[in-house]
Amino acid sequence: MNIARFEPWTLVDLLSRDAINHRSAADQYRTKADWVPAVDIVEEKDRFVLRADVPGVDPSGIDVYTDNGFLNISGERSPIEASEESATQRIERATGRFVRRFTLPDSIATESITARCSNGILEVAIPKAPEVQARRIAVNAA
Repeated sequence: MNIARFEPWTLVDLLSRDAINHRSAADQYRTKADWVPAVDIVEEKDRFVLRADVPGVDPSGIDVYTDNGFLNISGERSPIEASEESATQRIERATGRFVRRFTLPDSIATESITARCSNGILEVAIPKAPEVQARRIAVNAA
C-alpha cells in the first residue's frame, strides 16, 4: 500500500497561480495604459462626482463612456517635443495613454451622465436614479 502525503498548501498554491494567470478585465485595461490619473469620487445627495487629474491632456481627446455597467475614461497625454535650443535635464511627468474603469451601481441614471474638463481636472457628474418608492397594494375581495 502506498501512502500519499497530504499537502494542503499545494492546493492553495495552485489556486493562487490560477488566479494570477486569469487576469480580470480591469487588469487587461491597466496593461494598455502608460499612466493612471489620480481620481477622487464623492457621493452627494443626488449624484456621484468623479474628479480625475489629467493635466496636459487635451479635453477633446478624452473619451468618457458607459458600457455594461462600467464607466470608462481614457485619453492620451502627448510628450513635449524637444527643441534644439534646450536640452532635457529631467522628465518626471508620465506621457502616453491612460485608461480608468469604474463599476457603476444599479441606481444610476446613465443617460444623464455629464463630463467637463477645466484646469486639468476632469469632472464627471453621475446622477442617481430616482428611488422607486415602495407602495402597499390593496387586496380586494372577489
